[in-house]
Amino acid sequence: MVHGPEMFSWMKILFPLNRSLSGEGNRETLRYLQTLVPEMKIGEFKSGYSAFDWVVPHEWNVKNAFIERIDGSRVAEFSDCNLHLVGYSVPIDKIVSKDELLKHLHYVDEMPNAIPYVTSYYESNWGFCMTKQAFEKLGEGPFRVFIDSSLKGPGEGGVVNFGEVILKGKSSQEILFSTYICHPSMANNELSGPVLSIALIRQLSKIYHHYTYRFLFLPETIGSIAYLSENYEKMKVKTIAGWVLTCIGDKGAFSYIPSRLGNNYADRITKEVLSSIVPDYVTYSWLDRGSDERQYCSPGIDLPVCSVTRSRYGTYPEYHTSLDNLDIISEDSLEESLEFLSHLVKKIESNRVPKSKILCEPQMGKRNLYSNTSTAQSYTAQTKRMIDTLSYLDGTHTLEDISTKCGIDMKQINEILEVLLHHEIIEI
Repeated sequence: MVHGPEMFSWMKILFPLNRSLSGEGNRETLRYLQTLVPEMKIGEFKSGYSAFDWVVPHEWNVKNAFIERIDGSRVAEFSDCNLHLVGYSVPIDKIVSKDELLKHLHYVDEMPNAIPYVTSYYESNWGFCMTKQAFEKLGEGPFRVFIDSSLKGPGEGGVVNFGEVILKGKSSQEILFSTYICHPSMANNELSGPVLSIALIRQLSKIYHHYTYRFLFLPETIGSIAYLSENYEKMKVKTIAGWVLTCIGDKGAFSYIPSRLGNNYADRITKEVLSSIVPDYVTYSWLDRGSDERQYCSPGIDLPVCSVTRSRYGTYPEYHTSLDNLDIISEDSLEESLEFLSHLVKKIESNRVPKSKILCEPQMGKRNLYSNTSTAQSYTAQTKRMIDTLSYLDGTHTLEDISTKCGIDMKQINEILEVLLHHEIIEI
């Protein structure tokens, strides 16, 4: 199992990168994640691509940005903290009055030492963010505002990138885990989802898994919409359960945000696992949604997806500010969250209900599963495990039930199941 300190070390490397809907910061993030999980494929949607009711935006990159007083001193400098710049700000180099500058400044009255996170993805604009304390020391101006950014559109090479990992299992039925890579320098809201997804991938790649697992690393909203526009038809056929992972690295209580209808397979599994290991978990309603479950559960898509968090987005004071930093992340909390996700996987892998297609015991000898010359040595431990397993394949016992009743570990149960499926003795 990957441990908390290792996941935290990944977060420290990723934290400074300037992620947004697009740009080099996203590619740097995905390339680093790819070093941890080489199976990751980095894909792209071209700027201008129409995805349902949306259009993939221009690619945005930033070299530098700052506000400079007349004496040459600087405030709200991008190189100090990438949250100082409003996301998708257009380039500018201009002397402005204080009145004009104020139209483009953002701070949080109630949190004087926090820099807010502000974006303007779909309207051409520029702006800066700062702490209330810095705003109060701004001075009278005039000010130089400088933003060295670029926006590449259709035909100019602009793209929105995403990451995809597919771990194939014996079955083509899929389990989905989706997280996002679009917030600059935020730890719980941004990086907890990707690092836990990577840890879960590394864990899954080392063990037997019946189902196929699809992991997505997307810019929020436009990424999931664009991905669904290309893949939702096959995902509707294959996906049996899915989870959106975000805000899952802090010390808050585990929280569950249901799907739109609240009764799909992922909803049921989530509640079962949470009730068994953290019974004091918090339940929200669909009306409290706020992440990509909005897209996966939208009418007509209706994938069996829900969300799990620790402190849900919008409920902790540091959310969408510079205070959502590494200080609010706990190595122990990351490890607890990975353990919870591992329980989800174990539950869904063991929740299959096999049933014998044959009345009475099947004749094992004619299938070369038992020696036709019966001796004291013929009845091996493996033969007994198979016969014991068969005795519970009545269509009501899950694999977890059978493992417990027979004292056989899940790996051996799955191996027996594959043999019985191959010989068409059972059905799922």
